[in-house]
Amino acid sequence: MGEQRQLEVSTHVKPALELTSVPPWTVSPTLPDADVTGATWTVIAIGPDAGPVVDTWTAQVTAAHPSAPVTVHRVDDVSSAVAALDADLTAASVGWRLMVAGPAHACLKVRAHAVRHEVADDEMTFASTEVDHRTVLCVHCGERNEAPVGIEDVLPCAGCERNLLVHYHVSRRQGAYLGYQVDAEQLVESA
Repeated sequence: MGEQRQLEVSTHVKPALELTSVPPWTVSPTLPDADVTGATWTVIAIGPDAGPVVDTWTAQVTAAHPSAPVTVHRVDDVSSAVAALDADLTAASVGWRLMVAGPAHACLKVRAHAVRHEVADDEMTFASTEVDHRTVLCVHCGERNEAPVGIEDVLPCAGCERNLLVHYHVSRRQGAYLGYQVDAEQLVESA
């Protein structure tokens, strides 16, 4: 049994990212072009590293639509980004686009807020300036753990103290990776 278990671990194959719920921009810093298909835009820069991205997007939109209404918000944190999004959502109409740049874990939270307010995927564009930190939602206690951690890494949950495996699953509505007890099968086998 121990030999078979070792074989299973050593032949583990990572899933193709496009077959998971993990957005590619959360694992590699990304700068997509601006979505110029809209009529109005909300552009949010989270943190100082996002400024150049927002400048590039604004220039692209302005080049395609010289008199288009583009509202730019430069904020320091997720709560300020969400507040800016909420303010602009009240006036959003057909053709509105949301573009957000910043650390991937912050962008995921803004995306989750937008999704909960029924903003469609094709209305949103994200650029990640940093991808090393992740928010991991513990399936056992519901604690949100933020840490510099990779997918398939293990981190201790701040809530229930279980060792959580960071799984290849991102909740669109929570803006977090799924984390579950890494040694759960071993605990069941030894019981």
